[in-house]
Amino acid sequence: MTYLTKGGLIAKVSPRTYHITDRGRQFLTKYPAAIAVSDLETIPGFEEAWNTRARRRESAGPVSGESPAGNTSTPNERIEAAFSELREVLISDLLSQLGKVDPFRFEQVVLDLLVAMGYGGSRKEAAEVTRKTGDEGIDGVINEDRLGLDVIYVQAKRWKHNVGRPEIQNFVGALAGKKASKGIFITTSSFHDNATDYVAGLHNKIILVDGRRLAELMIEHNIGVAEEHAYRVKKIDSDYFEES
Repeated sequence: MTYLTKGGLIAKVSPRTYHITDRGRQFLTKYPAAIAVSDLETIPGFEEAWNTRARRRESAGPVSGESPAGNTSTPNERIEAAFSELREVLISDLLSQLGKVDPFRFEQVVLDLLVAMGYGGSRKEAAEVTRKTGDEGIDGVINEDRLGLDVIYVQAKRWKHNVGRPEIQNFVGALAGKKASKGIFITTSSFHDNATDYVAGLHNKIILVDGRRLAELMIEHNIGVAEEHAYRVKKIDSDYFEES
């Protein structure tokens, strides 16, 4: 279901409920008997949506519907490949979930993540969020350390389109109004090259975090995710058998 969704052949309409898309119907006319992963990789945009083709080729792990004959990868390599695949799915699901939350809730999620990363102490001590309109481009303020020796201003944008230089310039202007030199601009989308080039030439310390990096950090620091299964791989303890 994940592969078909990434290929745009089906669309999720509710939990565990999908419907075929126009692209899916067209695809069936070309592949009426069976659809393999290699067939999906011919779809324009599939590689960008899934972003694991190279990883799958390196691991050479078998995929559902493909024969493992000739596969030379080790079990550990196949486990790693499966783990990477599950991680990509989780990243996609996280970004989808973030796209549905209230903008103010999204700001809170961002600040929860920064606190979990070690900025400040507790959420109450470290983060301050304002819901006022006309916040001059500042969505939150977080202490760089527990003593509050320096503060970092945060802009959180739950956007579908990419963030360009004008938005970053507005943020830099808001920082200047606060006489601040450090800021973090976080978005669920991506940044245009003109935005990253602009930040690279600034004296201010501005960190840009796009949607994928945001999801990766949330997974790393257990924000909005929970452990489902844990698998432990064990090996022979040679020292035990060599004891006299």
